[in-house]
Amino acid sequence: MVEITTKAVVAAQSRPPLSRGRVLSAAVTLADEGGVDALSMRNIAQALGVVPMALYKHVANKNELLDGMIDVLMDEIDPPAEDTDWKTTVRRRVLSARGMLLRHPWAPAVIESRTKARTTPTPAVMAYLDSMIGIFRAGGFSVHLVHHAMHVMGSRLLGFSQELFEDSADGRDPDPDAMPPEEMAARYPHITELAMAVAHDPESVVGAGCDDQFEFEFALDLTLDGLERLLGTT
Repeated sequence: MVEITTKAVVAAQSRPPLSRGRVLSAAVTLADEGGVDALSMRNIAQALGVVPMALYKHVANKNELLDGMIDVLMDEIDPPAEDTDWKTTVRRRVLSARGMLLRHPWAPAVIESRTKARTTPTPAVMAYLDSMIGIFRAGGFSVHLVHHAMHVMGSRLLGFSQELFEDSADGRDPDPDAMPPEEMAARYPHITELAMAVAHDPESVVGAGCDDQFEFEFALDLTLDGLERLLGTT
């Protein structure tokens, strides 16, 4: 009994002290492995080798935990590159943000839900957006054009658009009211032609015919090209 107690004490002493950073890091790892549903104070505490009550000294509740996890992920986005133009810098950062989200598939939905629930985004998201606005301003954008740019780019600035959400029809029952393919082709020939012509990406969460990464970069480049054209007219 004494030996077991001694081993437990030694093990506890060998662990680094519990901190907010360790709690959030453990939570991110759990979410990566099992999604947001895997998050619970009990599971996080077990991963850290502590009692659940110890966590509440560092995160008050589930919402604070999720906000902290978002800020942890924002640190994975590359900082602005030096000696590059605004367009290159914005593109690289947006694609870095997208890479981060693709490594953490649960993150887009959490960012969206927590942004809607808060009066302002989390501190790290605010800092990122402030930095992006600064890049546009340093590139010669007026305040009004930056305002339009932020609206146009929307969530794309954070590396995602709606196709990253897992809302595909896989696993769902067929729609009994769905139009037969022959009728679909006759009634909507141009939609059918487009659906048959585009490249098929079996891993796409948008559905057959869509290449997520290509479509994301295509829209990003189209937006940046348009902003670049407007820059010379305002």
